[in-house]
Amino acid sequence: MGFAVLLALLLIAGAVVARSRWGWTRDRPGPSGQSGPSGLSGMSDLDAEADANRWVVRLGAGLSALEVRAWTGARVDGTATQALTDASERLRTARAELATARTAAEYALVKRTAAEGIDHVRRARTSLGLDQADAEARRSEDGRAWRSAQVS
Repeated sequence: MGFAVLLALLLIAGAVVARSRWGWTRDRPGPSGQSGPSGLSGMSDLDAEADANRWVVRLGAGLSALEVRAWTGARVDGTATQALTDASERLRTARAELATARTAAEYALVKRTAAEGIDHVRRARTSLGLDQADAEARRSEDGRAWRSAQVS
């Protein structure tokens, strides 16, 4: 029984020491002066990695659906072709960046690259006539409100 109590006390002491060390590094200001890991508003590297991965997967899914539609004989003009090419390039770049990223700032770069690719996918969809509602909204007076919502 004495051994079990001693073991329990050692485990509790170890947990307290580990927690205090983890809390100290977490509260220390990061490179940008903000507190939290990597200085990015409390987002851990794992959270940033998951978020960046989600954006890359979203880009890949949107791009694969468009490429299949383009290959099956849908009318494809130069704008759609260029947008698909640009989106494919962003996907390759984002995947390469994701493979080498280790910090929250690097994952933010991956997310930004994937978001650019998603914008190219949106342009290709509009050019292929798949987003007629979006194209008409941009031409109408309500298009101004749509654009301001996209910017913010």
